Amino acid sequence: MSDISINGMFDLSGKTALVTGGSRGLGLHAATALLLAGAKTIFISARKAGGEQGIDQAVKRLNDLAAKQGLKGRAIGIPANVAQEEDIKRLVEEVKKHEQTLDILLANAGATWGGPFEPTPDWSSQKILDLNVRGVFNLARLFAPMLAAAGKAEDPSRIIVMSSVAGTNVAQVGDNGTIMYSASKAAAHHLARNLAVELGPRNITVNTIAPGFFPSKLANGLIENLGGVEQLSKDNPRKRLGEPADIAGVTLFLCSKASSYVNGEYISVDGGQRLSSGRLTKI
Repeated sequence: MSDISINGMFDLSGKTALVTGGSRGLGLHAATALLLAGAKTIFISARKAGGEQGIDQAVKRLNDLAAKQGLKGRAIGIPANVAQEEDIKRLVEEVKKHEQTLDILLANAGATWGGPFEPTPDWSSQKILDLNVRGVFNLARLFAPMLAAAGKAEDPSRIIVMSSVAGTNVAQVGDNGTIMYSASKAAAHHLARNLAVELGPRNITVNTIAPGFFPSKLANGLIENLGGVEQLSKDNPRKRLGEPADIAGVTLFLCSKASSYVNGEYISVDGGQRLSSGRLTKI
């Protein structure tokens, strides 16, 4: 009989995590999954503290959920612009005020731009690359000491890069083109592979989640431009778009003991849409 036990395989009790861009959308779905799986402390980072999609409301939702379900975990909000190195350095120091080690870094914050090819403003490319590529690199680099301090051979620390299936194919061109976004996500995929080799010996694994269309502030504009939720659902082999539980499940797997030997991989979460021929509608 194989020496296998699944007891506690997906339990994150006592873990500490940082989710960038965690105040809404995919980041908040992922943070919720970590909380429900038993994480002790979840740091939520985004640029804005207030407002209906700011950090404060997300932290309240998570802590209210913890209280309602009798969970020991708590959420802490820290405003930061992770496209800027100095702000990441400040973020590291703010996290250290609460925890000395970090088990999970979920680099979810991202930027996009859509529009016709030739009029594309240069600032849009800089914004996308600064956040989607340089920001991820600097997060990994500056949090590596805290992650290495928590990682063990049998249960390494995790860096999860929230990318996109746009990084694996030609996403969208023409009037609603997302060329630089797609290029930035391809770079993020390859960055994660390099980081996996660099950090693996320090007991830190690095993997990528590549979502397709999930209704969110980031994607809603392009979803509407491409025909709306109903049309895109028809074009998807699963006949729907992504839902919160889809991201939650993959996040939990990659952060749990079940994935301790998974390193440098990406998991597409798009219902198989990237494999369909015809319309180029991935993001």
